[in-house]
Amino acid sequence: MPKPPPLPPASRRPRRDELKPDESPCDYCTGKCCRYISTPIETPTAWDDFDTIRWFLAHGRTMIYVHEETWYLLVSSDCQYLLPDNRCGIYHDRPKICREYSSAECEYEDDWNFDKLFETPEQIWEYAAALLPPRRKPPAPKSRGTQLLPIVTLP
Repeated sequence: MPKPPPLPPASRRPRRDELKPDESPCDYCTGKCCRYISTPIETPTAWDDFDTIRWFLAHGRTMIYVHEETWYLLVSSDCQYLLPDNRCGIYHDRPKICREYSSAECEYEDDWNFDKLFETPEQIWEYAAALLPPRRKPPAPKSRGTQLLPIVTLP
């Protein structure tokens, strides 16, 4: 099987409406949809919720975004079956989510457009601080007289 020609740079890719009848956006694909996973998460409403999001963001290659009022966790990670020419190495046996994804709905021309985007733990913490009442400090440990309860260590 001959090797496909290299893809033109994104700036020289034809727009969707410029494709010839025998062409598909897949012919010029950069594999964008194969380079991340994204899943909805619960909308944060309390400090603990934002602290969980802060933990997600502390792991690198992650983003939190809001699109049409739904919050999402995005993890940047290439699919292990993505070939150097940006085609699927298991196309005929690809997962259901991939089979249901249509080139008519793909991100071929689209730049990401989010209502809100958070890329660092500091950004989400600042957002939470602007949105929520100040955090309460945890109560000091109760003591029995002057002696605190012992810390138990397991072998």
